Amino acid sequence: MAVSTRLIDEHKAVRSAGLQQAALDLAEAMPRLALEARRVAATALHGLHGRRRAGQGENFWQFRHFAPGEAAANVDWRRSARGDELYVREHEWDAAQTLWLWVDRSVSMNLASNLAQTSKLERALVLCLAFADLLVQGGERVGLIGLARPTSQRAIIEKFALALMAAAPPAAAERGGLPERIALGPRSEAILIGDFLDEPEVTGGTIAALAARGARGHLLVVADPIEETFPFAGRTELIDPETGAKFQAPRAQDIRQAYEARLAAHRDALRAITHRYGWSMTLHRTDKPASQAVLALHPLLQQGEGI
Repeated sequence: MAVSTRLIDEHKAVRSAGLQQAALDLAEAMPRLALEARRVAATALHGLHGRRRAGQGENFWQFRHFAPGEAAANVDWRRSARGDELYVREHEWDAAQTLWLWVDRSVSMNLASNLAQTSKLERALVLCLAFADLLVQGGERVGLIGLARPTSQRAIIEKFALALMAAAPPAAAERGGLPERIALGPRSEAILIGDFLDEPEVTGGTIAALAARGARGHLLVVADPIEETFPFAGRTELIDPETGAKFQAPRAQDIRQAYEARLAAHRDALRAITHRYGWSMTLHRTDKPASQAVLALHPLLQQGEGI
């Protein structure tokens, strides 16, 4: 018993030291990630449009030409008096909607194989900050689940970067790869970014809680290419980064088909869960540019409906 207790204490000490080092690494990397996020947002912005549109609201949006058949009361006579055309003042559609972002900071997100451009964690952070910047530029209010209240400040990248760094102590990282189970508002929309390797029913429970009041959402699944292709052959030792458990495969190629089948079943289960709640799921590999994920997911935000 004494030996077992000592080994458990040593494991906890090593894990705690590792998490503290991860927090320091994140703080060191964050300025670089913030710059990358700003570059990704600028690259994607050329092909994207904000979600602002005409409708019932109090804020002026734009002038448009008066259309034949419209009521004369719609004409903005002050603007029309400047020229020979009739103009109508349109107001911005106002649904008091808030977008919430969340990033998985669990240990499994540190994976960065030699086939990837970066680790899953760094890519997830870049995507989170890039989405925040794009959404604020589009006139949205954006928050970080459990970390930062919704805001439309232009300095959103710096604000969220500080919040994410402050949330990296061991106690936060040990909570695992899913956000807190809180019910978001009915006019809320969430983007959850992570690898979602928990059992599908666990992820489903989190989605059910977040969507309990009608909030919509999207899973952005970040994967390393070796997780998708399983390029191993011969004697291979596989290690679970969360628990430290090890598995020896004498001929790794012999289990590739079973691995691929299990991964496909896991993804199918996640898609079924997201579909059940009207959410969407998008896969992004870390050997692809971050802008691809932004361009793939942003149209779903514009549509106002999941897939």
